[in-house]
Amino acid sequence: MQQNLSRNIALTFRVNEDERDYIRRKMKMAGTSNLRHFLLKMATVGRIFTLDMTEVQECSRLLRIVSNNVNQLAKRANEGRNIYATDIDDVKSRLGEVWAQQDKIIKTLTKIVEAA
Repeated sequence: MQQNLSRNIALTFRVNEDERDYIRRKMKMAGTSNLRHFLLKMATVGRIFTLDMTEVQECSRLLRIVSNNVNQLAKRANEGRNIYATDIDDVKSRLGEVWAQQDKIIKTLTKIVEAA
């Protein structure tokens, strides 16, 4: 294993059990198990952000559904076939879900920015 030769100064410090456990919890929250990387990042940057992209993925899924529905309606209209009120209501409902999901994402991001 080759060491990083540009980092030739060792810094060490001691912690008690509670502090060590707290650091481990913070590492777990940050999604890392590499203590050196975590401590170096915290010491140089001061913050580590870990984003849960579940809400964004859900928003993308809902957008795909809506766009597929709109494409189907457009195709049907271009073919001269009927478009029913239930079809339009379904698209409106799905769009409402997208807007609600987007609102959740914006609120989550706002909390992150305010906490920073």
